[in-house]
Amino acid sequence: MAISETNRVALIGAGPRGTSVLERLLANWAPMGRSVGARRLQIDVVDPYQAGPGHVWQPEQSRLYLMNTQAFYPTLIPEDAELAPPLAGGSFDQWRELRRRDGIGLNDAEKAELATLESHDFPSRALYGRYLRQTLESVLERLPDGVAVTFRETTALAVRPAGRRDGMFDVELADGATLTVDSVVLALGHIESRLNPEQRSFQGAAEERGLRYFPPAAPADVDWQAVPDNEPVLVRGMGLNFFDVMGQLTEGRGGKFVDAGLPGAGVLEYRASGREPKIIAASRRGTPYRAKAGLAGYYPRSITMRYLTEDAVDRFRAAGIQPGFDHDLWPLLHRDALWAYYSTLAASQPAAIRDAAQFLADLADALQPHAHTTANWEHDVGDLVEKHVLACRRLNLRALAAPLAGRTFGSRKELDAAVTAYLDDDARRSALGESDPIKMAIGALHTGRAILKSVVADGGITDESWLAGLRGWFEAFVEGLASGPPAIRSEQLAALARAGVVSFVGPDPKFTVDRGARVFRATSPWVRDSPAEARTLIEAMSPANRVGVNVSPLLEQLLADGLVRPKIMMSVEGMPMQTTGLDVEPHPYRPVAANGSVTEGLYILGLQLSASQWGTAIAAEARPLAGPVYSSGQRTLRDADEIARGILKG
Repeated sequence: MAISETNRVALIGAGPRGTSVLERLLANWAPMGRSVGARRLQIDVVDPYQAGPGHVWQPEQSRLYLMNTQAFYPTLIPEDAELAPPLAGGSFDQWRELRRRDGIGLNDAEKAELATLESHDFPSRALYGRYLRQTLESVLERLPDGVAVTFRETTALAVRPAGRRDGMFDVELADGATLTVDSVVLALGHIESRLNPEQRSFQGAAEERGLRYFPPAAPADVDWQAVPDNEPVLVRGMGLNFFDVMGQLTEGRGGKFVDAGLPGAGVLEYRASGREPKIIAASRRGTPYRAKAGLAGYYPRSITMRYLTEDAVDRFRAAGIQPGFDHDLWPLLHRDALWAYYSTLAASQPAAIRDAAQFLADLADALQPHAHTTANWEHDVGDLVEKHVLACRRLNLRALAAPLAGRTFGSRKELDAAVTAYLDDDARRSALGESDPIKMAIGALHTGRAILKSVVADGGITDESWLAGLRGWFEAFVEGLASGPPAIRSEQLAALARAGVVSFVGPDPKFTVDRGARVFRATSPWVRDSPAEARTLIEAMSPANRVGVNVSPLLEQLLADGLVRPKIMMSVEGMPMQTTGLDVEPHPYRPVAANGSVTEGLYILGLQLSASQWGTAIAAEARPLAGPVYSSGQRTLRDADEIARGILKG
């Protein structure tokens, strides 16, 4: 008689990454099931939110919250012939086409959205959440023999080594239950973090003086009705969360955007409901992120990377060189951005270049990289550009990321006009798509990120390069250019500014609170005007993704018990610096304990890998129908597969 043996797994976090591990466990178990006899697989999925969507992608949230990627981009299901084939499901775009035809399991709002949603459009997060849930359900309908899955809608409070069972863990849950398991997967996603000193002071002042302070949070978690009608509201941050705030306080209050229909009036006109607050927006740049270009794919099809290529990266490896970001990688990507800009300019605006054919030939020669030379190639390219290109058409990458830099404004009204002109121009360029030189320079930077993600992972560059280069300046630079919203958001913001619903503070804002006057204030050194004042301050940003400042009871317990530790890197000055993520040993990713040992049986996936992987917040990319396929596109799904195989092998 066979003896039953059960492999018990706890998946903590049931959003897309936790669900990916579940899907990979089932996919890898399926071919094993017929050969393992009496063996069993018990999977407990722990998350207070619905499995599949998890916290961020809840299907019931406002449909005003849009994804930051087009419908053709995301997937929960891998498309890799080297991995175990999935039991069910496909990409979001495949699901979109199927549900558009049959409408199975959708409510009226979801059907209405799908009726007009095309592959190149930006879906609501709620609709993506429905895809995640239905894909999980379709996988569970094909549950292999010998597998049981239990969903526990509660919170994990602690994970500790099981006292009398070597190599096992006790998982303590908020509902009072304790799970004893062989393996634990931490797919925690976005977790709350402690406020910084300034934020704590603002929160304290709000409580003492009857002000309203909204700390960093997921937009769907905020009670936007608590923001008063018709009052000034300061909003700090003009990244992606800003547009969520903007939508809730305008369209969410009954306002409408309509076609302007008037020459010179912008693309859209805003018709107010009368309930809108007066939004006063601030960010370090003074402007929001640049909008995405209108493209048929995630990367521009007209852009072919010439310099920062996977072959170039392989040459570093073959030579035994650990590249530096500023010294080795950025110069290659910079070349690609320059070539993308000027080759597009030559095609779309040939009058801007004297002897365009000769210029491009000379530019190609000047951009040729000569490994480890100290030659000032940027100076040579600058001379060439000055000789051939009209001054008003020359590329200044740093200025693209800070369009108000060096400008002083006599009033906030003057600033508002400048920001509105910037938004109109940026939206116009987005509409031009692959014909716009600036959007194609940004497209090269964006494409380069896909290659960089693979290069820098798992210690691919030096600590100094990671801290000072990649995370020190490049991340903020490229996000402001290439991680922006759909162009419709820039058009809407411009319309709101023209309607007087939104105004701006200016670059490098300083925030204070006047406890006596009971107001928050914001000023910019570049705007000669009285401070902006409001009794409400909204932080338009997500909680900091730093394991050292989190307020997750589970992660705090793991850190306190020494089962995990933050990753420490050495700065160029030789100073130890705590990074944002956990110290891990690949592959699959297992945490390094406080004593330097690897905590076997415990696996990490997602945002807490931010010190070993770059760009961990990006979803898995469906295989594109055309163009190059980058290995970083489905990295998260391969990580999930490695974890699944590690668990089942154990």
